[in-house]
Amino acid sequence: MINKINLEKIKKAILGNPNPVKKTNKPKKKSPKQIATEAGEPWVSVLSMELEKDTLDKGAFELDWNDIFVAKLVRAGYQGKTDNDIVDQWFQAVCRNIVLESFEKEQAQNVEVLDEGRKAYR
Repeated sequence: MINKINLEKIKKAILGNPNPVKKTNKPKKKSPKQIATEAGEPWVSVLSMELEKDTLDKGAFELDWNDIFVAKLVRAGYQGKTDNDIVDQWFQAVCRNIVLESFEKEQAQNVEVLDEGRKAYR
């Protein structure tokens, strides 16, 4: 004699589960990079920053970007063999400009306060 539990297992095996679990395909949340790329906009982001153990003034940044950002850099005159070379050139220029701006502030003779948080160095 077949018990009721085994009978249910046999029915499911032959007929399939009468109450299958429905899987819903939730749309995956898009990343900022995907959103910008789909909108045709350039995008770049700092993913991480690492500093050397013994000195805080040496380290590295990990960047991510989309192809539209690289194309914009190329149109602006940046050159390189790879996308990484082009973005690295741009990032070095940004860092160089930060250093130059800091140097100009140190060398400035006249400082004019424009408003809260803004100053003009001459």
